[in-house]
Amino acid sequence: MRRVVIPELLDSDSGTPEEIRDSLADLGTINRYLGGHRTTYSLLRRIAERTGTKTLTFLDVGGGSGHFAGTIGERLKRDGLQLRVTVLDRARSHFGKECTNGLLRIGGDALALPFRDDSYDVVGSNLFCHHLEPQQLTQFFNEALRVGRIGVLINDLRRNYFHLAATYLGIPFYRSRITRHDAPASVRRAYTTEELKSLLSRSTASKVTPKNYYFQRVGIIAWR
Repeated sequence: MRRVVIPELLDSDSGTPEEIRDSLADLGTINRYLGGHRTTYSLLRRIAERTGTKTLTFLDVGGGSGHFAGTIGERLKRDGLQLRVTVLDRARSHFGKECTNGLLRIGGDALALPFRDDSYDVVGSNLFCHHLEPQQLTQFFNEALRVGRIGVLINDLRRNYFHLAATYLGIPFYRSRITRHDAPASVRRAYTTEELKSLLSRSTASKVTPKNYYFQRVGIIAWR
């Protein structure tokens, strides 16, 4: 299946405040039930186990309101692992009106992260990488590896016909017309696991460990 770039409405906030709110709620449901939370949780557990730490500082790039990272933090807390989260997003409109769980939220550019070297243990993203073109992805990976002391984790969609068909089957259940457009568009512009692995091989990572997760998710750790 060839990668096709179709602009996503949520990227440009092309909708009413209510439509944007409902689309973000749709994303929350997708992350909760279709592998989003599970993938990032598993990746952070692997990093904690390998490093032997009980506390991780985590920069969630493209993290919107912070609800996603906050939910992961609560789940890890039950396992005895403390996650100290900062959320960075280009669109401040995605932050929402209320601060989620007291998380620090910052507006900024993922391709020029406004942080010093080694500012966080881990830099990660969820459903963000497919928005970038290959050259931008390599730039983002290198920026994230500069800022992440241990490494970078990637949680994103896998592009294939089954996944595309599933997004169309979900249309009756989406709250927002934005999601009805963006869900199939996201799969069409997503990368395969091998494509992401190849792009990461061009970065400064010392080792890349990919794994496919539940419902067409790919999870990758790029180690410093």
